[in-house]
Formats: sequence, structure tokens, C-alpha cells
Amino acid sequence: MTSFETSPQLNVWRALLALGVVFVMLATTGWTALRSHREASALQASLTKWEHGHLHGQRLPDPAASPARIARFFASLTAQESERLAHRYPLAVGNMNGAPVELRYRANHIALDQARKVDKKRMHDSRLSPAGQQQAGRRMHRFEDLLVGGRKILAFDPEGSGRVAEVFGNLPKAERISVVVPGVDTDLLTFQKTYRPYSAPVGMAKALYAAERAASPGVRTAVIAWADYTAPAGLGVDAATAMRAEDGAVRLNALLRALPGSAPVQMFCHSYGSVVCGVAAHAMPRRVADIAVAASPGMRVAKAAHLHTRARVWAMRDATDWVQDVPYLEVGGLGHGADPVSGGFGARVLSARDAQGHSGYFEPGTDSLHNLADIGVGAYRSVTCAREDQVCRAGLSGTETA
Repeated sequence: MTSFETSPQLNVWRALLALGVVFVMLATTGWTALRSHREASALQASLTKWEHGHLHGQRLPDPAASPARIARFFASLTAQESERLAHRYPLAVGNMNGAPVELRYRANHIALDQARKVDKKRMHDSRLSPAGQQQAGRRMHRFEDLLVGGRKILAFDPEGSGRVAEVFGNLPKAERISVVVPGVDTDLLTFQKTYRPYSAPVGMAKALYAAERAASPGVRTAVIAWADYTAPAGLGVDAATAMRAEDGAVRLNALLRALPGSAPVQMFCHSYGSVVCGVAAHAMPRRVADIAVAASPGMRVAKAAHLHTRARVWAMRDATDWVQDVPYLEVGGLGHGADPVSGGFGARVLSARDAQGHSGYFEPGTDSLHNLADIGVGAYRSVTCAREDQVCRAGLSGTETA
């Protein structure tokens, strides 16, 4: 729930619980199925072209093959052959788990430029309303932003509100990898912000990367701003259910299984992003060492042990965060379960002093960011607990870098 700054009334959430019956009725009458009957997106079109493509007379591998299979395929190619595929199928290659990350960056650069040209034309399309033309202009400028300065775009899909993931640092050579999973109202246009930059995925990831380097300059880290799922828009039914989280969890675990190397991975999940991480936790690869949630409305479980993960589970919430007023329960699929900072949940509860409300956990200078950075670099003994109990520091043996 990234962009909301004011406290929702409890009766809103109670009304959402009442809407559960309506939601179920809509689902059973086929309303949700209508969403899948749409024209092929640009990404799907690129994947379809790949599926029918050939190289030297040989069929290309299934784009949904395992990352290891895709990696072996690209390893068998020359640099020129890989570049040819990236130019021929930019969206497919740019989003293909297992493809070399540097090649994905280049493919997504091509795809972004193509999307920029499409929306530049739409800005002057008389068939669109003035609002539609304005929206096309905003998207075009966002694509321009993502194209400049050698940005490392790991995933990109212009369809609908859009999806994107960006890397800070050297991902293939990283000794530790951090993944930032944001919440509600995250899309292409809100991926980065000029006002309150640290409430958006790019600002969160940049701040975390800088704080990790300051905390341990000798540890090579990389941070991924991962907005490669369709987040709920606003505090409606989508935000109160796990539907978006379940789709996001599949995409998130696909990314995690395809990360290069063997460096440990730390998850940093904000607000509804913590729901995504909660749903994904049981299937995350073993290299995921930590799952840290901030401003969480719940992780879809009653206890941390029910996540069925070997990763350490951390939680934090600022005293001024309105999310504390959300009912921590789950009824008929609505609501997200127990409060992760409650004593009975079993997470390691960290200080979030000076986090500045719901969207300020990545603000430089806050306890919350220092704690997240210490987890990111493996300096577990340096974290500041919200309360000094046996749970917070249990089993922490010191700094771990691998």
C-alpha cells in the first residue's frame, strides 16, 4: 500500500468483508474469467513469435522452459547470435528467466524504445480522448526516463498499467542480492517519483543500495526494484484479497529461481508486497535467507512458522503507520491474517523509529532503513530490535556475507 498517506477507516475494511459474498458470486458467474479474454499483449505477441522462431534451422527453446534450460541455450550461442535474438524478440528475451541479465538489459532497452514510439504516436491520436492522449504522454515520458543513463531494466511489460523491474549494482557478481517488493498502486507511472521518492520502488531500492554500501563497503551487493506484478489499485477488494498476491508470487518465485550465481537473497516486502512474499514464501528457493516485511497488513498466515520457509522472518512497523488500524484477520478470503509484529506471530521484530508513517521505511537516516541494510549485508548482530527479546536475536552468530 505504497501511495496512501492517510488512515483508512475501519468500516471500509468491514465493508470489504461484507463484499466477499458479492466477490464470490461474481467469480462463480464468470466475471473474473472475462479478464483473460483479451487481445494478445505486446509481450505475448513477442513470445508467440519466439515460439515459432528458428536459429540456423533449429527451433528455439520453449520460453517457459526452466531457467537452467534457457541459460544453457544462450550459453551455446555466440554474442552475435544472442544479440540477433534480442533485436528480433526484445520483449520475449527481456523477460526470459534464464537469459543472461546483460542481454535482458539490452533487449528491454530495445523494447522500451519501441513502446516509447508507440505512445508518442498515441499522444496525437485523434481517436483518443484528451485524457487518453495525456496518459499516452505520461507513459512516453516514463519510457524515456527508463532509457537514459544506462539503467538496468531486468523486466518490462508495457501492457495495461505496466510492469517493470530494475537492478542497482552488479547482479551477476553480487555476493548478496536484495529484492524490494512494493505494494498497492505500483505500476509503470509510479515506479519512481519526484515527490516523496523513497515511497516508490526506485527510491526504495536506491536508498537500500546506498545504505548497504555504507554499512559494509566490502560486500558486493545488488538490489532489485521488483514491480513485475500487477499490484492492486487502491484499497478495494483486490487489496483485501490474495488474488493479486497469488499471481505476483508465481512471478516472484520465477525471478528468484532464475537469479544468477548462488549469492544469498534477502526479500524486503512493503505493505501489500508483504502479502505477495507471504504467499510466495513456501516455494522460494533455499538461497532466500531473509524475508523482512514493513507496514504489513498480514502475510496470509497465523504464525511465521506457517510460511514453511527456512528464511529468517523479520517485521517492522512505525508507531504512526495507519496500517496498524487494519483488522488483522482473514474471513472468507478477505483480510490477510495475523499481525506480523505481534508477539504471537513469531517474527523478529525490528525498530522502525523515524520511519515517517506508512511509506517512509526507506527514508535515509531512519532506523528502519539501517535495519534493512544490515540484513541486506548480513550484519545481523547490528540490527536494532523493537523489543529486546529472545526471538529477535535467536541464532544470530554475527556478520554473514555468504
